[in-house]
Amino acid sequence: MCGCDVIAQAYGIDLSITQQLLVIFTALLAAIGSAGIPMAGLVMMAVVLKAVGLPMEGIGLVLAVDRILDMFRTTINVYGDTCAAVVIARSEGEILKI
Repeated sequence: MCGCDVIAQAYGIDLSITQQLLVIFTALLAAIGSAGIPMAGLVMMAVVLKAVGLPMEGIGLVLAVDRILDMFRTTINVYGDTCAAVVIARSEGEILKI
């Protein structure tokens, strides 16, 4: 879940069920809007941290590994877009050479 659980554990903060659901909902909405932007995960994490009241300084804990994770997120995003395009093309009757 976007590193918020790691930040909460590092600061010794227990998130309630309501806060955990808010993290899920906010992270889902943020992920939809920031899929193709490099390093957008940190900005979106700031939004999620603010929503549940966690300290913004916690982003520094995730900053060291976020670039590598960002590369994986981009790869998965591109793969998902490609798979969706193939499924739609086949449903439309196109013949693909793959």
